[in-house]
Amino acid sequence: MTSVATAISLSARPGGATSTCSPDLAKGPWEFDAGEALRGAPAYGPGASSGDHAPSSTPRQGQLPQEYKDATEAELHERITAAKEKLGNRVVVMGHFYQRDEVVQHADFVGDSFQLANAALTRPDAEAIVFCGVHFMAETADILSREDQAVILPNLAAGCSMADMADIDSVEQAWAQLEDLFGTEPDADGRVPVIPVTYMNSSAALKGFCGEHGGIVCTSSNAGTVLEWAFERAQRVLFFPDQHLGRNTAKAMGVPLEQMPMWSPRKPLGGNDAATLQDSRVILWHGFCSVHKRFNVAQIEKARAEYPGVRVIVHPECPMEVVDAADEFGSTDYIRKAIAAATEPTVFAIGTEVNLVNRLGAQYPQHTVFCLDPVICPCSTMYRIHPGYLAWVLEGLVEGEVRNRIEVPPAVATTARVALERMLAARP
Repeated sequence: MTSVATAISLSARPGGATSTCSPDLAKGPWEFDAGEALRGAPAYGPGASSGDHAPSSTPRQGQLPQEYKDATEAELHERITAAKEKLGNRVVVMGHFYQRDEVVQHADFVGDSFQLANAALTRPDAEAIVFCGVHFMAETADILSREDQAVILPNLAAGCSMADMADIDSVEQAWAQLEDLFGTEPDADGRVPVIPVTYMNSSAALKGFCGEHGGIVCTSSNAGTVLEWAFERAQRVLFFPDQHLGRNTAKAMGVPLEQMPMWSPRKPLGGNDAATLQDSRVILWHGFCSVHKRFNVAQIEKARAEYPGVRVIVHPECPMEVVDAADEFGSTDYIRKAIAAATEPTVFAIGTEVNLVNRLGAQYPQHTVFCLDPVICPCSTMYRIHPGYLAWVLEGLVEGEVRNRIEVPPAVATTARVALERMLAARP
């Protein structure tokens, strides 16, 4: 099975049979770095998040030296391999599940953001942690790692449109309105009126906000456990930035939909009336993942028509109607383990990022594994990490230069670490 990057490249040629959401995906990410410099405004680049608004604070990447742009895939592979051999245990490379195969093949650890942050802690001798993921993941690694370890993001423009949908100013404004409405006094059971819960896919500032206000971080793997933790301590939860993970998780726990109002950050009381918020259990932030928003019920119906008995598994960041129509829903690690555990040849239709789905299909050829979305449309920001950038930062380390270091301010890191440690203790 060809890699996603190879399939996209072939689709750009005359007569290419593969369908992608943007022909620009076949270009090098550095072309978009240059375009942002000319436009004076950041963008997420081609892929699932291309239509999302990128705030002015979105990190940007400087120009990659020409030698890395001109190098072939084979040449970059050799340069990355040689640099890693020279650096030895001084460097550890983390590769997220959604990264392109050409990057993942060089990772010392592959996993989701939570798994990779934990994996980094197992390499205390490493001077540098090269995180092939997106910005909030590198921030989390920096918070949890030692002060003398450098965390590096190969392309600074690898942000996250979902994480950007909840910024610290908007959350603080929402919190002030909620405190004015609910007060701060606990009820007879000692539960405070509201507690903040942020998804791992959020900035360090928001993790710090949760740590400061008695809240916690969750992952897609432990969201249910975290909500139980929160309900023991609070009458209701403010959940950000992903509405779909919050809704799907709370619904599975028995929380009625009418007790899960949406908070739109630029409206008074988030666009709600006071009575609705008073009756709420989970207040959902108006955020979403553009990758998982692409999945729909019609895709599931088509898969069932073409493959009777197909097993449909989707990520909890998908819209509620998609989760309801699927056989199962769970985190990327849940999906991976479900396919690995299947003892008989099975047809799997998967609703998550295409790089992971494609890789699982190649890893388990006894099964038929395909992505529900027939259009190849990877995560825009994950796709900004290219082997050229990985070679550039690794060869910089060989030369004694730390490039693209991610550093969370100590004051933010201190409170963010509190929220992350609460998450680590909340095991499913």
